[in-house]
Amino acid sequence: MRKEPLCEEIAGEGCGLKKVLNIIGGKWKIMILCVIDNNEVARYGDLRRSVYGITNTMLAQSLKDLETDGLVCRTQYDEMPVRVEYTLTEKAKSLIPILLQLKKWGEENL
Repeated sequence: MRKEPLCEEIAGEGCGLKKVLNIIGGKWKIMILCVIDNNEVARYGDLRRSVYGITNTMLAQSLKDLETDGLVCRTQYDEMPVRVEYTLTEKAKSLIPILLQLKKWGEENL
């Protein structure tokens, strides 16, 4: 027997999955989060070298978006030259095991 569609709950405006994809969707944000998680603290240059193929513009915009969405914490030190470090927030840390499961699934199935 087929279930009646719950449009508002599945892919509707209030859908949790849709909200998550709006925040971490796209080509780069998941990889940025995983690199920061792997290193615990990452600087811009570290991310630029680690996320293969990303442009400076896309990295800067993605980091800004992730910070705005509460997934990345940006710390700027009062030094010369300026040093900026990125770490994951607790919210992002709770997402990492899910992303690693997706990575594992991709390795096993694609």
